[in-house]
Formats: sequence, structure tokens, C-alpha cells
Amino acid sequence: MRAMITAAGNPMLNQANTKLVYKALKSLDLYVVMDFFMTPSAELADYVLPSACWLEVPYLYDKHGYYSTVDVGEAALPSTVPGEYEHKDDYEVWRELAIRLDKGELIPWKSREAYYDYLLEPTGYTHNEYVHKVRYRLKNLGFKKYEKVGFATPTGKVEFYSTVFEKLGYDPLPQFEEPSETPISAPELAKKYPLRLINGGRVREYYHSEWRQIDSIRRRRPDPIMQINPTTAASLGISDGDWVWIETPRGRVRQRAEFLDGIDPGVVHAEHGWWFPELPGEEPWLHGVWESNINVVLNDDPEVCNQIMGSWPLKTALCKVYKGSKVPTNNSTAGTRLVTFSPPKSQ
Repeated sequence: MRAMITAAGNPMLNQANTKLVYKALKSLDLYVVMDFFMTPSAELADYVLPSACWLEVPYLYDKHGYYSTVDVGEAALPSTVPGEYEHKDDYEVWRELAIRLDKGELIPWKSREAYYDYLLEPTGYTHNEYVHKVRYRLKNLGFKKYEKVGFATPTGKVEFYSTVFEKLGYDPLPQFEEPSETPISAPELAKKYPLRLINGGRVREYYHSEWRQIDSIRRRRPDPIMQINPTTAASLGISDGDWVWIETPRGRVRQRAEFLDGIDPGVVHAEHGWWFPELPGEEPWLHGVWESNINVVLNDDPEVCNQIMGSWPLKTALCKVYKGSKVPTNNSTAGTRLVTFSPPKSQ
């Protein structure tokens, strides 16, 4: 792979093993990002295209046929204001790219709205007419549909024995497989890393890596939070609100400890998607992407990923937690946070 386009994505925050993601992006001959904000991933791009947001494009959502729902939005605001700014609709970008690659016949509609007109032809409305006359249509789903059409499986039945898995050569019956990094599967590793790290729990303020750059939202939750049982914290000399290191065999990041009585004493939960837009964007800073981003310490080795789906183990890492004062002083402080000046070099 020599070139990549990222649209509405932030792989430096949203993919496991951030060190490897960084090396991969840096190895490209061309990296293009379409986004609203200068994320850590965008800072690595050769070109950044300011994409039109959802308010600046016509809207049609058909739920992929799942709910038999068609939903449209109001007329879009202009994405271009002469002399002020010009935001390309991502549809325009993809279509122009297809034309330059001599594949324009695959996207023949000259605009997103023309494409929506094509999709809505069976309804008898254009997109503009649908916006003002219909807006929303939901087919009556009914109850016990399975009695008439069955379930969406090859047999039409609920399959505890998966005929799809069987056809693909996998065990068709559900089974439990101990993850690669637990006190049971890796007892020697657990002696050094005695806690189990889970992550990804949602918070009201943020959606994955979005909105840290919005001051009013950031004030509501200014720091990344790691939840820990008070008994466990006391045994480690950690107080509620302390900045602590979360370390796995792949590296370490910092988050602020928060006591949670309900969490298992052997488990800690870290927030994901953290970067610091107020820090410089140029390398090696990249808006503090190495400081609190939990994906820095997660494993994506194919040998430990789900053998059927390929998903990486987000909630099965072993870790240890300790206060920042125990860390070697080869870093510098900025405000209340520690800032790492260079990305880790080991995978």
C-alpha cells in the first residue's frame, strides 16, 4: 500500500497499536485526509481537505433497508461562500477522483442530490420534493414476522449451530476460548502486570475521538479518566484524582484515577480516544497523541485477534498501574499533564 485517503476517520486514535499505525502512515508516499478538524492523523497528512459537514450537504438515510425507513433532512446550507471558505462535499471528491481514474461511469450522477433523486425514483418524488412533502416514512414492521418469512439465516431458523461458520471451515458451535492475556492464560506475565485492563466505555461528552477541541464540551470533562476500585488504589498508594501510568508490555500512557466502588478489584477501566488539541500539532507532539491514548498500549498481533472476525482484544490486556512519580525523568511537564516528546520506537 503506497497511498491512503482517510474520510471522517482518525486512525491515530481509533486503531489498536498506535505505534504501528504511526509507522504505516509515515511510510506512505501519499496520505490525504478529509475532515472538519486538524486531528493527530490529519497532522501527518500530505493534504488535508476541509470536508463539508452534515449541515452543508443534502441528507437521505434509508437504514440500509433494515427498518424499511426513509428519512431526509432539511435543505442544506451552502458549502461554499465566495471569498470566505470552500468545503467540498465528500461525494464531489470521490466522484472527481473516479473521473480522473477513468471510472466516472461508476458514479454518473453529477451531485449527491441527483444520486438521491435516483434512489427515490420508486417513491415518485425527487429529493427536494421528499424533503418538503414527506420527510419521513416508516413501513409497518409488524410482529412475529419470522412466522411468515423465517429468520435471516440459510436455514430460516435461529442457528445455535451456525451453518455459515461450518461452510467457512470454523467450529459451528459457540465455544469459549481464553484470551491470550489473562492471569489464567499468561500467569508469568500476570506476576508483572497483575491487573486486567478494559476500555471503551462511553461518556456523555465525547463520541470516540471527537469533541476534545470544543472548549464548552472539554470543560465538562477536561481529563482522561481511569476507573479503579478504591481498595486496589489504596494498596498502590493512589488517591482519587491522581495522575497514574497504565502500563502493558507494549508501553504506557497516563490518565487520571477515579474511584469506582462497583468495579472488580482486579480490573481497571480506561477511556479511549484521548488527544489534546491545545498541544502543538507538529511532530513529535501530534496533539499529545502518545500521552493518554489507550490504543498505544493495546495489542493487534494477528495471533491474538479474533480468529473469525479479526477484531483485536480491546478488553483483555494485562497491565500495572502506578503514580507518575515512579517514572524515569526523561520527559517534561506541561501544566498538569506529562507530555512525551517523541513517539515510542518499539512495536
